[in-house]
Amino acid sequence: MSFLRHGESIDPMTYSTGSKQSGSLPVLIGLDEFQPAIPWQVALQQSLPPLRRPRTILQNKTSPYNDLSANGSNPLNSVSQHKGAFHYRAPFKLSNFKWDGLALGATAALLATDRHIEKHTGNAHYTFYQATSDVAIAGLGATLGGVWIWGIKGDHPHAKETGVLELETLVNTFLVYTPMQLLAARQRPGEGNGNGDFWQHHNINTSFPGGHAMFTFAMATVVSHEYSQWWVQALAYSAATIVTVTRFAARDHWSSDMLAGSALGIGIGAHIFHAHCDPTLSDSCKHHMRWIF
Repeated sequence: MSFLRHGESIDPMTYSTGSKQSGSLPVLIGLDEFQPAIPWQVALQQSLPPLRRPRTILQNKTSPYNDLSANGSNPLNSVSQHKGAFHYRAPFKLSNFKWDGLALGATAALLATDRHIEKHTGNAHYTFYQATSDVAIAGLGATLGGVWIWGIKGDHPHAKETGVLELETLVNTFLVYTPMQLLAARQRPGEGNGNGDFWQHHNINTSFPGGHAMFTFAMATVVSHEYSQWWVQALAYSAATIVTVTRFAARDHWSSDMLAGSALGIGIGAHIFHAHCDPTLSDSCKHHMRWIF
């Protein structure tokens, strides 16, 4: 583009290169500060909308909710960036075989001794045990829900991530729990012949695996990874242990049900956390593998 010197004029039907083009108007390219000297150019520029300069989009780099990283660490994008929120291949990874073997071996041992253990479990105060279990799981769930609300209202990235991962963990726990209940269809203690037979029901309210243990240990695992302080872990896992023990003492489950549910809950919670956590928010996220808790 060439600028006009003082006193020069231009044919309005002439393009900026000097060639005439019938029926076309000059293309005005320039900065906002350029003020043309010819009246018809002034009128034309004033009739057009002002040019918009590109603006820099500012993001809070410390917030995981603005970090659209390619590795999928943003918890809000975890579902959209992965086909299926839970990687069902995780238990079959070579590095996890030792934990799979430990959990399966212990569950098999309890399956063989379930009836013997059940005979030595008292029947007294079972309503108290059930009420205690309900209070513990409700208290843990309400506390975690409060942390999420506090994070949203106060714009606290760590609390918001905790809430998002807790919700995702519960959803995935349900997706694992439901088919296992339908496939196992195990009778609870006191049902049928009292032996805890499998494949006897056609609903999801069965004995194996222990649902209360599974969900509470999943929640406790996520929050104890997010906040690595010893007292947070102690409270979270104490609540999950109370739920598990009291459900067993109330004769709602066999011992193998509770072990399987607890192991599954810990595994799902740990996997969801490490798959989607933000290393800048939690020290536990910086470690590839931690001992069980």
